[in-house]
Amino acid sequence: MKSIFIVLLLFSTTLNFAQEEAVLLGRWSNDTLVASTAHNNIYNEIWGYAADGREYAIMGSTMGTHIFDVTDPSNPDEIHFIMGGTAGVNIIHRDYHDNKGYLYAVADEGNNSTLQIIDLKNLPESINVVYDSKEYIRRAHNIFIDPTSDIMYALICGGEDIGFTPIRLFDISNPEVPSPIADFWDIGGFGLSQVHDAYVRDNIAYMNCGPEGFAIADFTNPTDPILLASVSASDYPQAGYNHSGWLSEDGSTYYLADENHGYDMKIIDVSDLPNLEFEGFINADSENENQIPHNQVVAGNYLYTSYYFDGLQVYDISNPLNPVRAFYYDTSTEENTGNTYRGAWGVYPLLPSRNILVSDMQNGLYVFKAIDMPSALEHIDHSVELSVSPNPSNGVITVSSKDAKFTGNYTVYNLNGQVVDKAFSNELAQLKKAVLQLNIEAGMYMIEFMMSNGKLKSERIIIEN
Repeated sequence: MKSIFIVLLLFSTTLNFAQEEAVLLGRWSNDTLVASTAHNNIYNEIWGYAADGREYAIMGSTMGTHIFDVTDPSNPDEIHFIMGGTAGVNIIHRDYHDNKGYLYAVADEGNNSTLQIIDLKNLPESINVVYDSKEYIRRAHNIFIDPTSDIMYALICGGEDIGFTPIRLFDISNPEVPSPIADFWDIGGFGLSQVHDAYVRDNIAYMNCGPEGFAIADFTNPTDPILLASVSASDYPQAGYNHSGWLSEDGSTYYLADENHGYDMKIIDVSDLPNLEFEGFINADSENENQIPHNQVVAGNYLYTSYYFDGLQVYDISNPLNPVRAFYYDTSTEENTGNTYRGAWGVYPLLPSRNILVSDMQNGLYVFKAIDMPSALEHIDHSVELSVSPNPSNGVITVSSKDAKFTGNYTVYNLNGQVVDKAFSNELAQLKKAVLQLNIEAGMYMIEFMMSNGKLKSERIIIEN
């Protein structure tokens, strides 16, 4: 399937850049760790995890995986470390994703690197590495898990017993026993030499295909995916190495980055497939023309980007086609010469607190204050099939969803948008229905749930005495 890529704008979108620095809450680094010989980076990817009212940061290094308790963000506390199958100066990149209380970890370098599956359910006291093998994955550049189907997408992947592939799918419905499903070099006539990164929601994969461009496919049948849209690298503006991206919460807009010095992020309208419409550019407004974006995450009405030498960049995307830079923080102390990769590698803004985790390649872990949320009334999404009953209630409510499962994380706002209750419920995690006891005063509130598909779902509730 060949889709039409409509270029609507030929020049960079004009951004009303705010000059407000993000609030740094805490930092961690370890000067005894070695840097890679390739990029002089000690640290790489960042991930987050929350359970039982506590929050954790997960960061990769040349040596392995570091787990921090960041419940007190001013004091990131390294509580566990997992040595990588390969460790040392040859390691550049590790990658992470979690599902059902398990962390999945891969590395992109090293003859002895493995897929590690780590049971996190006993945090903070202990962890348990339940799987550590290079049989199926010796190296993978990235992984992404779709919790609606319990499928892990391994990208630029190869194992000791099965060969290299641009993209390989694994069934992880048994979380400790991954099972290969299929791998692909071609989807609907769109040829792949690699899939560098992918964002997957409800079986729809948005694939950043490096030198080939960008493609969207439906993996509802994971052995026979359907190509929904594609664009080659020669058919969109500022095309380079199509690296990464993230989908807006309403599913209408994809924010894409080519990992090339001096190239901007792209705003792509994906609401009318197979048509892909280019809507404009986003950049870091850097004085250095060699600015380069790396990874992006959308949370609520904000796009969070780790922007290498330009650190953390956060954009208000309330109007998805007209982003406004809201916050920034220059984590990097490195000079951008235009031929190196240094600075902010990854960003994770999806913790219940909304505090922002950033990994800087040379400087380690940063924890930033959550961006103030808008009024709770602005969180209502009437298109979402979410029910809360009884309503009014005495504080004991039954919540149910007809589509995605709950992650267990929920937040209650008063009508001024202030957080009055924030918690994690084991009863709610990975279910579509559960009973909650809310210990809040009588009044009208907004309760917001983080769902397993990455969407926020909200409902008004009334509590009576």
